[in-house]
Amino acid sequence: MSDEKAYQVLARKYRPQTFADLIGQEAMVRTLKNAFAADRIAHAFVMTGVRGVGKTTTARIIAKGLNCVGPDGNGGPTTEPCGLCKPCIGISEGRFFDVLEIDAASSTGVDNIRELNSMANTRPAEGRFKIFIIDEVHMLSINAFNALLKTLEEPRGHTKFIMATTEIRKVPVTVLSRCQRFDLKRIEPEVMMAHLSKVADLEGAKLAPDALALITRAAEGSVRDAMSLMDQAIAHGAGETTGDQVRAMLGLADRGRTLDLFDLIMKGEAATALAELSAQYADGADPMAVLRDLAEITHWISVIKINPAAAEDPTTPPDEQSRGQDMASRLPMRALTRMWQMLLKAIEEVALAPNAMMAAEMAVIRLTHVADLPDPETLVRKLSDSPRPPAGAMPGGAPAGGGTVHAPRLAPVHAAPTRGPVMTAAAPVLAESQLQVYASFEQVIELIRAKRDMLLLNEVETGLRLVRYAPGRIEFEPAPGAKPDLAARLGQRLQGWTGSRWGVSVVASGGQPTIAEARNTELAEVRAQAADNPLVQAILTAFPGAKITDVRSPEAITAEAAEAALPQADPEVDDDWDPFEA
Repeated sequence: MSDEKAYQVLARKYRPQTFADLIGQEAMVRTLKNAFAADRIAHAFVMTGVRGVGKTTTARIIAKGLNCVGPDGNGGPTTEPCGLCKPCIGISEGRFFDVLEIDAASSTGVDNIRELNSMANTRPAEGRFKIFIIDEVHMLSINAFNALLKTLEEPRGHTKFIMATTEIRKVPVTVLSRCQRFDLKRIEPEVMMAHLSKVADLEGAKLAPDALALITRAAEGSVRDAMSLMDQAIAHGAGETTGDQVRAMLGLADRGRTLDLFDLIMKGEAATALAELSAQYADGADPMAVLRDLAEITHWISVIKINPAAAEDPTTPPDEQSRGQDMASRLPMRALTRMWQMLLKAIEEVALAPNAMMAAEMAVIRLTHVADLPDPETLVRKLSDSPRPPAGAMPGGAPAGGGTVHAPRLAPVHAAPTRGPVMTAAAPVLAESQLQVYASFEQVIELIRAKRDMLLLNEVETGLRLVRYAPGRIEFEPAPGAKPDLAARLGQRLQGWTGSRWGVSVVASGGQPTIAEARNTELAEVRAQAADNPLVQAILTAFPGAKITDVRSPEAITAEAAEAALPQADPEVDDDWDPFEA
């Protein structure tokens, strides 16, 4: 089969040939038309935007406009190329000698740019301008960009550069500063649907409005994606293509049924929601796609709640618009944001789970169980209005938890008479002035912690009941379970760390509580005070089985927040790093 008779996909067949054919880029078209009319055509352009919005197409139209000579061969640069002259036909067919399209993804090196620079210095062979279209320019190496700078800044009068990229941040600022930049935006849904409908009519194909809406939504503003999907939909429908056929082709769940599932979840009807999810799965819906649709609906309803005009989306049928408005009026924002966060976590879990359907079912179960939980404001108001439980009605006992309370500062201890045998590990022989840096027992504890002897630190905190302390001398009563050689090992460690001998003695009685005992006592007192708070009592009554696991003061919370807010230096980030450099 010859090339002339070969089938051409819609994206190529209906590729814009003039600025009038471009859709959705009015600002760029107006700027270029004014530049051509005033003969203020820049020597370098850079087009940026998402895939399929017309970057390379615009570059070709500019190239045709610069080289067009009109049907009579006497025309000049124009924004309305005739499409009939030799340059226009040659550029459209990709065989015009003076317009070179370069794929930067496969020509990334300095040698390629050196060759380009040499060609840029030669005069055009058959056209008015020699034009270089560099696609995906961000793929060039740093050295290649540097090699291009001089030619890009001061090209010959007959040379033009037009670059296209989807990653404008990867293009060095030194290159961007030498070009006129145009940001091509995504195509609006209304414009996209009108364009697809026009192409369908030209092809003699029939697509239902809901089918066009689904294609437009799936294309996400990309004309090429939309044309490719419509090409596939026409073949899939083999006649008139319906929305159900497009939904099946894209592997999407019925949006109406997804709204039903969303409504069931928000009402907390777990069994019915699971049945609906199973029915959609049986009909061929992908569990991951269902969760993503639920997340999309959550976002849509949240936006409608903030801006009701967002419901008037041309890609959304009227019945779905009314349902969205109804849900937005009924559901609180806190429930929607909670739903969004949990769906994001669920999507991650489904992607990692060995069985996607099981993970999706567990996600639906979690979502339905938290759907009817009150928000914090409602809960506090409800608990504040409820009567305080009578004394003794609290859930029994001081709950166990993982709260953290700093060890209290030990009170000064005076000498106590010895009532039993005394064991002495060592006698201090050096001057007291050499040990004044350890004026208190707390400083000894900090020394052990600084030396990272966690085993000794644990034994001292749990087994040493301090009787008397002076720099260089420790007397203590061993707690139950303390090891018999604790005094000897403590004295040896302190002597090795300080360079001075320490006297560590053991007495039979008279010791204060250990650090661990004092910490537990203080923690129990703090929890008891918290448990006496009427609001806490109401919460523990409203949520049977709840426990107080941690009690923090406002000062501690403020200190933690201030510490977290401090900027953390990243050792891997260079201070001179330029985010615009590739």
